[in-house]
Amino acid sequence: MKKIILLFSALMLTVGIQAQIQTPQPSPFQKIEQKVGLTDVTLEYSRPSMRGRTIMGNLVPYDKMWRTGANANTKITFGEDVEVGGKTLKAGSYAIYTKPGSSNWEVFFYNDTSNWGTPEKWDDSKVAAQVSVQAYPIPMDIETFTMSFDDLKNDSAMLGMMWEKTYVGVPIKFGTDKTVSENIQKVMNGPGANEYYAAAVYYLEAGKDINQAKTWIDKAIDMNKEPAYWQLRQKSLIYAKAGDKKGAIEAAKKSKELAKAAGNNDYVALNEKSLKEWGAM
Repeated sequence: MKKIILLFSALMLTVGIQAQIQTPQPSPFQKIEQKVGLTDVTLEYSRPSMRGRTIMGNLVPYDKMWRTGANANTKITFGEDVEVGGKTLKAGSYAIYTKPGSSNWEVFFYNDTSNWGTPEKWDDSKVAAQVSVQAYPIPMDIETFTMSFDDLKNDSAMLGMMWEKTYVGVPIKFGTDKTVSENIQKVMNGPGANEYYAAAVYYLEAGKDINQAKTWIDKAIDMNKEPAYWQLRQKSLIYAKAGDKKGAIEAAKKSKELAKAAGNNDYVALNEKSLKEWGAM
């Protein structure tokens, strides 16, 4: 009986040691997903609170680099290229660092997001964009550091930061108009060679209307001044399936010729195999 009690006590002690007590984080993590125009933007940061402390010029000193939040890097991710401070930020992720001042903040978009807080050694070459923005006083205390996407328009947004009695906003420009204009032009001009080619190959592989595939592949080839050997290869297969052996052989021979010139022996072999099947070799 004594051994059983000792074993039970040891088991309970092990469970107690392994158990983890969960408590609220002092600077909770927040993730914001925002679409601006046609671009997906994600913001990830941790949110410290005032807790009776003086923030600006004290806990967050003026004219010194700040991690802009707490814990790991504050990180923003753009799904498309954007513009900040007259510079293009390529699609991807950036750490946001700031140098707060009493009347202006310097905001840095840093292309190394692997730091915990500010980098141990600052590297100017990693600053993808830098902008100076005005600091605005607000009439009430914002207890918890807050970031937001404000003044949303089709092609712009303000990346807002608020804490204590201060608000700053970083203007970000998006290429929505360019993308939409290009899409409109493309639609109004009708399908291009790539669209006709993709549709034709899909119809071939999916076993759909082969005559429609033949019409589309002809349009794709006609719209290309110099069709590639892989395009002509698909034309030969579509023509063969449509029962046009003469056209299939002609396309296969041209595909083989171009593939040989390009040094692509795989396509040479594929075309030779088909030509033999179709009685042309």
